[in-house]
Amino acid sequence: MKKTTWFAIPMALSPLLLMTPTAQAANADGLYLGIGGGYGEVASSDSDIGKFAGADGSNYRVDDDDSVYKAFVGYEYNPYFATEAFYADLGKPNLIRGGNVVDLKSKAYGLSLVGKLPVGAGFELFAKAGMARWETDARGNLGAASNDLDDNDGIDPVYGAGVQFRYQHLLLRTEYERYDFDNDFQVDTYTASVGWQF
Repeated sequence: MKKTTWFAIPMALSPLLLMTPTAQAANADGLYLGIGGGYGEVASSDSDIGKFAGADGSNYRVDDDDSVYKAFVGYEYNPYFATEAFYADLGKPNLIRGGNVVDLKSKAYGLSLVGKLPVGAGFELFAKAGMARWETDARGNLGAASNDLDDNDGIDPVYGAGVQFRYQHLLLRTEYERYDFDNDFQVDTYTASVGWQF
């Protein structure tokens, strides 16, 4: 599914919720959680991804997009500030040489600080920055003459921004995030999520 479709889902639902006379925001503090999904793509070049994975030679190409899934739990201290723990399945971009394919399956979890700006009618803009513990597993091979590819892991920054709509305890959000797995492997995600604030 294209990233524009993921962004369109919550935005299409929001006007319907606004039409109801009981539309109102929950208290802007407390525990919340959510799940979401969307589209991810690798922002790095083919050669950088090959270097990251330890691929020899240069006769390969990268299929750099896949579906992503995420879950998060956060605590909102006031209408302007929250902290958020997250887990993300970032899909498995492929290195391809001839008929040989290597999946670079990635996942990450971590903690972000979230700044929010209420803009009225239940909407708020937000930006986030944090750190992610990530792992990338190389599964497959590029042919009999190739070397084994590398599994990688580390702790690196993640940051993003988005818009959230709040209807009573229901949360709808769309967001962009970048997972910065060193200089050779950077993943951009575009997701839509649904959540609940207690």
